[in-house]
Amino acid sequence: MSTVTFEGVTKRYGEVLAVDNLDLEIRDGEFMVFVGPSGCGKTTSLRMIAGLEDITSGTLKIGDVVVNDKAPKDRDIAMVFQSYALYPHMSVKENLAFGLKLRKIPKPEIERRVNEAAEILDLAKLLARKPKELSGGQRQRVALGRALVREPAVFLMDEPLSNLDAKLRVQTRAQILRLHARLKTTVVYVTHDQVEAMTMGTRIAVMNDGLLQQVGTPHELYDLPVNRFVAGFIGSPAMNLLEASVSGSRVSAGNITIELEGQRAKALAGLTRVTIGFRPEHLHIGAAQPHEAQLELEADVVEYLGAQELLHCKTGVGDLLALVDSENATKRGSKVKLALPLEKLYLFDAASGAAIR
Repeated sequence: MSTVTFEGVTKRYGEVLAVDNLDLEIRDGEFMVFVGPSGCGKTTSLRMIAGLEDITSGTLKIGDVVVNDKAPKDRDIAMVFQSYALYPHMSVKENLAFGLKLRKIPKPEIERRVNEAAEILDLAKLLARKPKELSGGQRQRVALGRALVREPAVFLMDEPLSNLDAKLRVQTRAQILRLHARLKTTVVYVTHDQVEAMTMGTRIAVMNDGLLQQVGTPHELYDLPVNRFVAGFIGSPAMNLLEASVSGSRVSAGNITIELEGQRAKALAGLTRVTIGFRPEHLHIGAAQPHEAQLELEADVVEYLGAQELLHCKTGVGDLLALVDSENATKRGSKVKLALPLEKLYLFDAASGAAIR
């Protein structure tokens, strides 16, 4: 069992609360992604699993074993860092084998593991090269291979792709996913990039200010965010979030007025202010159909993206983004009619930020 379980885990640095009462079970064979802005506690949580940070309070288990006081070398984990941290004077093969030699693994077993990792990561032709003779993507594959040969119960990855350019990131991301599908080992992956999180995670743990905001599949986080923070953090481009006043079954934000129906209208009872949210990709140009809201706005900025264009529209209470078909060829400064399906409208409590269902 390669589960990782946080039970009320808290980490303090003096008066600073880095992780606050974290309860989370990472399942056997799962690819769990911690995501959130800088300083949210995601890397601290990873380092506590690795044993690189002491736990202030609570219990951390790997499998059924409490590891609070276990040394990193006794935790059966392997870690891939943001920096490649390869030994420059060693060949790729020597870098892959070095940790195994320190652990006094028999030479035939080292040979087997190194060759197997080289085959999986397409490094077989590079084994004699030094790190300086490798590209950034190749160095990162060596760093992955060094973790892979350990054959650990849990892989820990701390923003391993952040030093790569955009194209290499996409390629290496796919390689890590293929590796996970082949090995079925538990992976805990930290990133600040929500696109990485959405494309890689079996489940995603969204953190902010040391608190776990929501954990779920990419679909659950995208479709059913529990609060305004998760709604605004997950999705690219980000969800439109506008402060709105309530009058009966109607919400108004600047020059936008939307009449709600059914359960959504009932949920407004007793409220005077809410935050409304809707994703740029859920808007489309044209006249509203039944169960859609009509928004008539000015396209202040138009970004051409190829098959789509991103419209920046003024609302009077902040910019609104609409991701629409580029065949519309919208001109800057032109008036546009945007339709929004009411089922794609989200409501959040103005004070707490909690989702209103």
